[in-house]
Amino acid sequence: MSIHHCIVHFIDKKPDDSPASLQFREEVLPNSSAVQHVLADLNDSYNAKPSKAWGLFQSDSSQWPLQNWLSSYLAEQSDFVSFSRQALEHLKKHVEEANITLSGHVLFAHYQQGMTDYLTIAVLQHSEGMVVNAGLDIDAARHLDLSQLHLATRINLSEWKNNAQSKQYISFLKGKNGKKVIDGFRDFLGCQEGVDGPSETRTLLKAFSDFVESEDLPEEQAREKTDSLTSYANNQARRGEVVSIEGLSEVLDEDNPQAFYNHIRNKDYGLSPEFPADKRTLNAFRRFTGRAEGISISFDSHLLGSKVEYDESRDMLIIRQLPTQLKDQLKRNKD
Repeated sequence: MSIHHCIVHFIDKKPDDSPASLQFREEVLPNSSAVQHVLADLNDSYNAKPSKAWGLFQSDSSQWPLQNWLSSYLAEQSDFVSFSRQALEHLKKHVEEANITLSGHVLFAHYQQGMTDYLTIAVLQHSEGMVVNAGLDIDAARHLDLSQLHLATRINLSEWKNNAQSKQYISFLKGKNGKKVIDGFRDFLGCQEGVDGPSETRTLLKAFSDFVESEDLPEEQAREKTDSLTSYANNQARRGEVVSIEGLSEVLDEDNPQAFYNHIRNKDYGLSPEFPADKRTLNAFRRFTGRAEGISISFDSHLLGSKVEYDESRDMLIIRQLPTQLKDQLKRNKD
């Protein structure tokens, strides 16, 4: 990771009608190993969060000015400190208008990973802990707690500037803060949602199930392809990258890398060529499992409706084509 600029300010809005207070840092942070570690850990924490929205800037930049200030900074018409101060004042305005309680250090970071430029804005929280000091006394200590990351955004600056058709160059967390806070943060960004990650992921899994059925794959091969799909999509999400239908098709079948891609293309699924995978939807797709009173059941979810049927009215599962090993055991028990 190559860090261009990074700075931290502070915002504090009490749960009353009083205005928010701000504390500004005057200079960008030195590019130290500590800053590198914080940004790396912040990226890992952000990528691991399952609930995100993806979108693009609103078309009316006069009403949503963050994009204008960001453009001025990228065009070197203003510096990073000025941009971050304008942005924090703007956040303060939205916090006060919506009467949102918010307290934390606000980190702004412009950095490069690979060939891609990003801007991250995150509200950081602290946790109280204990340390043993040099005199072997036990002291209280505060430390950054990135597991408590609930308000953050990452903007793919390269895609924003180079792909005018993109609808997913902004992502932001949709976690535990509640609708008012999430909407306020989205309005601060001037972002409109452009891609529905959970919906796109559900459509992908439906297309995959149809593909498995149309290919009439043996159960073991179908399970391997299911594992390949979920592994690829989860790895992309872990790295903060999108799922590519063409890339996934190559992973699913090295001998015929266009097979799944052509299946998608020839059907009217309406899937985007690239989209952010939703980890919760993926994890739910992988397996159905249950255990109670000596019974343990586990099966791949794409088998539901074909080899496995659920009769809700009678509280029953109907399983067709039992595994050979299980059938042999049942026959021996009968004899």
